[in-house]
Amino acid sequence: MGAFPRARKRFGQHFLHDPVALENIVDAIAPSSADHVVEIGPGRGALTRLLIEAPHATFDAIEIDRDLAALLRTDNPGIALHEADALEFDFASLAATRAGKLRIVGNLPYNVSTPLLFHLLSNASAIEDMHFMLQREVVDRIVAPPGGEAYGRLTVMLAPWVRAERLFEIGPGAFHPPPKVWSAVVRLTVLPQPAFAISPHFSAVVSAAFSHRRKTLRNALKDVVTREQIEACGVDPGIRPEMLAPHSFNALAQTLDTQLR
Repeated sequence: MGAFPRARKRFGQHFLHDPVALENIVDAIAPSSADHVVEIGPGRGALTRLLIEAPHATFDAIEIDRDLAALLRTDNPGIALHEADALEFDFASLAATRAGKLRIVGNLPYNVSTPLLFHLLSNASAIEDMHFMLQREVVDRIVAPPGGEAYGRLTVMLAPWVRAERLFEIGPGAFHPPPKVWSAVVRLTVLPQPAFAISPHFSAVVSAAFSHRRKTLRNALKDVVTREQIEACGVDPGIRPEMLAPHSFNALAQTLDTQLR
């Protein structure tokens, strides 16, 4: 095994090394011989080795750090390694090449986790499920029900596409170097069909609402939809955005769809 390169702050690297946590992740994924497994950010390869040993049809890894990529190639000859930025990676093309939907796993850097989740959503039809280690607070936001402080834009934007399950937490000591926060593992199962017919204005309405989350819907969305449009959807314009279910945001967005016709 080659010498480990140092963790690079600009990539947000914290390498998982705890054997119990690693085994728990593989057990949660429970890969089968028909699965096309993709690991994002394999790092030093601790989880990679277990995934390669587990049943799978194909295994791909995506690593942005060229030094770590070189180490992974040395330690895992024959690995299908893509030296690339996952934020720009074409997961749909990979799924087409593998002739099947992807099962994605990764210890996502905290500084890119949200944009990467949105990028993966744009490839949702190519993905079966995702198992990610994320900052605990991010997982709190993903699984939050309406009405709580953790409920927000990320919760609502993921809701039409995936079923989210919080699995377990991982303490800072399981990583090197240890982060200053706890992590958690979440399972995101892509729905066979979106939970509702998503308006092309959905993202804009959700973003506008939660950019002023302390305001009422009437005030937060005053530049997007009118009070009358809100009321026509059966929504109280005097409530705050965190009280509104995802499908109701979509109903508000649909009032704008006639502008596209």
